[in-house]
Amino acid sequence: MSETDAGDSPDDGTCGWAVHTPAMRAYHDAEWGVPSRDDHHLFEMLVLEGAQAGLSWSTILNRRAGYERAFEGFDVEAVAQLSDERLEELMGDAGIIRNRLKIVGTRKNAIAFQRVQAEFGSFADYLWGWVGGERIVNHPQGLGDLVATTELSDRLSKDLKKRGFTFVGSTIVYAYLEAVGLVDDHVDSCPRKAAIAETAAKHPPA
Repeated sequence: MSETDAGDSPDDGTCGWAVHTPAMRAYHDAEWGVPSRDDHHLFEMLVLEGAQAGLSWSTILNRRAGYERAFEGFDVEAVAQLSDERLEELMGDAGIIRNRLKIVGTRKNAIAFQRVQAEFGSFADYLWGWVGGERIVNHPQGLGDLVATTELSDRLSKDLKKRGFTFVGSTIVYAYLEAVGLVDDHVDSCPRKAAIAETAAKHPPA
């Protein structure tokens, strides 16, 4: 999670970055850190995390519907086939971040995503292979204990770049790993930490 989203934990122990807006709280309580093995969702979050580069997560979260509309409901096949003309049209779409490199990079990432799917059977299998199929559970006491990158995100970032992905620097990759549940960085006092652990225990990976 970006430093620009940091804050103090509320009385119920929830992660401090999540409490400033209803949208952030809803995202934290429903999605952040929940293990995902669904390629559609993994592509969506890759698009959104890449869009966040240099910005706060709240900025992107507020435009999530715009991204869904602009990028074909996050259908990776449809995004991979977007024409240059369509990408140029998106430069005028106020519902997304109008950054040419990020917009063009979304199509580039869709193409790379499909190549990974073809090689590994699914993007999920590729991604979870980096952690042996098991979540990494950290135990931060507060937001000051969180890190922006790790050796894992460094290695994964390097591999993604080799595979043709863009906007996958180590910081973005680590935020992505947190978002889709490979890394649990909920503070120990957060009610969601125990809830996610309980769900993960009931539904281990196949």
